[in-house]
Amino acid sequence: MQARPFKVGPLALGNATYSDNIFNPGTTTGGVNSTAAPFNELQFYMRRIRVTNVTAAPVTFRLFLGATGGNAAGTELAFNMSVPANNYVDLPYGGKPLTPADFIVGAASAAASLTIEIEGEIGVA
Repeated sequence: MQARPFKVGPLALGNATYSDNIFNPGTTTGGVNSTAAPFNELQFYMRRIRVTNVTAAPVTFRLFLGATGGNAAGTELAFNMSVPANNYVDLPYGGKPLTPADFIVGAASAAASLTIEIEGEIGVA
C-alpha cells in the first residue's frame, strides 16, 4: 500500500450522547468527513488525535471506536479525558488502522468547547 498524509478537521465536538459520528473511512460511495474518490477501498492509519479546548475552563471528552453512533463499553479510545483550559491534548496512536467498517464517535462534556483533528496516512487496501 502506498500511503499519503491525511487529516480530518478541525471539527467542533458535540455534547450530550457521546455518539456523534466524527470519522469513518470512505469507499467510492462516501464516508463521514473523508474524501474517497478515486479510491476503491481505503485504509487509514491514525497517527495522532488532537483535541483542543477553546474555553477558559477544563472540559472532558469521550471517543469510541466501533459502529456508527456506537459508544459501547470496551470500545473507548478516551474516556472522560480532561483538556485543560485554552490548551490541547494529543492522543498518539502509532498507526492504528481503520477501514470503512470503523467509526470514531464521541463528544465533549460541554457544547462549543472542544475541537478535534485526526492525522495519519491513507492508502488503498
